[in-house]
Amino acid sequence: MAHRPVGAGSSFTFTAGAATTSSAFSVQSSVLRVVAVGGAAHISVGGNPSATSADYYVSSGESATLGLTKASNKVVGITTGTTTIVTVPEGTQVPFGVGDYVTLTATGQSYYNFTHQQVLSVDISSGVGGYYQTRMTVNYNSSGIVTAFSSTDATVINSNKVSAYGVGAGTLYYQQVQISGDA
Repeated sequence: MAHRPVGAGSSFTFTAGAATTSSAFSVQSSVLRVVAVGGAAHISVGGNPSATSADYYVSSGESATLGLTKASNKVVGITTGTTTIVTVPEGTQVPFGVGDYVTLTATGQSYYNFTHQQVLSVDISSGVGGYYQTRMTVNYNSSGIVTAFSSTDATVINSNKVSAYGVGAGTLYYQQVQISGDA
């Protein structure tokens, strides 16, 4: 089996009997490869995970590949406020659900950027308030932004974290990969 790395890998240390959670990362692949070194760990991946002894077990020195859900879309509008409304192009859908976490990048208007914020609602109703695009409300306070949104290259992508519950103390290395071929 061949692995092609996607993005930058990272690591964090974990201790026995406790959950440790990584920083957020944008999901760019459908597979996350994890390796526990120095101690075994139970692994959980998601928007806001806290691994427990009931989660996926990875032996010390062993690797595992875990599935991720990859989703993104262009952004054509942003409505600022104590929560932020993100509008995607007409004819497309918001590929996220309530409770998912997303990261937004707006080229040329970086003050609109946010990292790992929770989706509060998704509006797919046609014609609500004159909007015919799908919109979502994100738990991000953008009320301090007064410049109109005009980025022609803005994207919203789902983001996750990985959590390890240590059976022993060790380090968890994780990397998004593409997999090809057989064993």
